[in-house]
Amino acid sequence: MKVYVGMSGGVDSSLTAALLVEAGHDVTGVYMKNWTQDLPGMQCPWAEDLADAKRVAVQLGIDFKVFDFEKEYRQNVVDYMIDEYRNGRTPNPDIMCNQEVKFKLFLEAALADGAEMIATGHYARVQDGRLLSAIDQNKDQTYFLYRVTEQALKKTLFPLGEYNKQRVREMASERGLYTASKKDSQGICFVGQIGIKEFLSQYVETEPGDIINKKTGEKLGRHDGAIFYTLGQRHGLDLGGGLPYYVVGKDMVRNEVFVTTDLNDESLWRESLQLASVHWIGDSLTDGDMCEVRVRHRGALIPATIHFEGNELCVRLENPERAVSAGQSVVIYQNGICFGGGVVV
Repeated sequence: MKVYVGMSGGVDSSLTAALLVEAGHDVTGVYMKNWTQDLPGMQCPWAEDLADAKRVAVQLGIDFKVFDFEKEYRQNVVDYMIDEYRNGRTPNPDIMCNQEVKFKLFLEAALADGAEMIATGHYARVQDGRLLSAIDQNKDQTYFLYRVTEQALKKTLFPLGEYNKQRVREMASERGLYTASKKDSQGICFVGQIGIKEFLSQYVETEPGDIINKKTGEKLGRHDGAIFYTLGQRHGLDLGGGLPYYVVGKDMVRNEVFVTTDLNDESLWRESLQLASVHWIGDSLTDGDMCEVRVRHRGALIPATIHFEGNELCVRLENPERAVSAGQSVVIYQNGICFGGGVVV
């Protein structure tokens, strides 16, 4: 088949391309140019990543192209993330990137250019349009893929879903791939090592505000801006002495952050989660079905029951879960199959 591989300049996508070449496919490497903006003290690594992807394409003897999605990426991923934080929510830009860019824009552009399938270096498996967990549970990335459509999955290959990360590194080394020893990228998906606070500070005007003891109403200190704090956060509060404080809420209008030393505070624990923007991959589960859910990447699978309430989905957890924030995604599984999920209200 004619397969277009999304090549990011990392080891995972490099080996993906190599495996598809070895399988006899007509492979074209594609670098998605999504973000090129430098930030103070941080150079965006896009040019280096592009060069690495090109080097691997040359090693493999495959065609190589660059698809420029920077405008759409800014609108659909970056602006979305900034708006969510402004509203006091905790979004996941990687999920939106997969929904709007990799498995929509990239897929459409690749098919229009003559591809029959696309492939990426995600750790996941696909079977007849169903999304299955990767063999390596520690690297499984289905949490980030739950908003991909069944139609897109039927046009997608995930060659790494059958391998663990260590084996991927070994296989890349065995083939002499240029990126075999390149470190995995960390931090925000599109700007590399910079932290979320440093990134948001470039786009959102913030003011200092009060940190308040939720139980007593006492003002305990000052913060740099409520936008930077998330439920359950402990570090970065600068409230010295005694027991550690945890963020249990915030008022975005009044720019106030509420904290407590009580780990059993009801604001920190959720037994029932209301989900909006629900997306199903193919058939949905039915009311009362038992399932497992994941509330964050690499989080444990939590036994749960689902119930439909109007346009929203209620997920009732078998055991309370700590620090689940509005804006987070909850992803639903049953027997190793990712059925979809939604966003916490």
